[in-house]
Amino acid sequence: MEDKIQFLEKATELFIEHGSKTLTMDDIAREFGMSKKTLYQKYKNKEALLEEVLAFKLQEIIQKMQKLDVEIDNAVERMFCRDEQIEKAVNSNKSMMIKQLVKYYPAIFNKHMLNFSDKFSEVLVRNIDKGRTQGYYRTDFNPEIYAKMFFQLMLSYDSSPFLATDKIDREAFQQEVMMMYMNAITTEKGKEILKNLIK
Repeated sequence: MEDKIQFLEKATELFIEHGSKTLTMDDIAREFGMSKKTLYQKYKNKEALLEEVLAFKLQEIIQKMQKLDVEIDNAVERMFCRDEQIEKAVNSNKSMMIKQLVKYYPAIFNKHMLNFSDKFSEVLVRNIDKGRTQGYYRTDFNPEIYAKMFFQLMLSYDSSPFLATDKIDREAFQQEVMMMYMNAITTEKGKEILKNLIK
C-alpha cells in the first residue's frame, strides 16, 4: 500500500511538471526504472493512470478538509481556515496538467470535476449542519444547492466569460465569493463572529 502511495505521489508530480498529454507511458516507466510491460500490467493505458492520480489527489484534499473540520469546532471560523492543499486545488485550473486534461481528455476532466464537486459539497454540507446546530447559520435554505453554488463560483475565475481577470485579482475574487456566501448563510449570531474574523 505504501509503495502504491509513493508511486501515485511521484506520478502526480510528473503529470504536473510535464502535462497530462505531454507525459508518456514511456517517460513514466523510465522514471520508475520499470519496463513498459510492467507499467501496462498495472494500468491498461495512460487514461486509467490519470484517473487514479486524480482520484488519489482528490482523496488527499478531502482528508485534509475533514481533519480541519475536527480540529476547528466553530463552523464560521472553520470556513476561514486556509489550507494550502485546498487552495492549490482551487487554483490548479491554470496548471499545464489541467489545461491539457481539459483539451485532450475532456471526459476524464469532467468526471473528475463532478467527483470533486460532490466530495467538496459533502464537506460544506457538514459545515452547514454544524453551523445550524451552533446557531450560526440560517435554516431556510437548501444546503446541497448552496454548497454546489459556492463550489462553482470559487472555480469560475478562469472560465467565466464575464470576468475581467486582468482587472480583478484571483485572491480578491475568491475573498468576495467567500464573503457573499457567508453573509448569505449566517444568522445575526453568525454575523457577529464574521465581523470579528474580518477585522
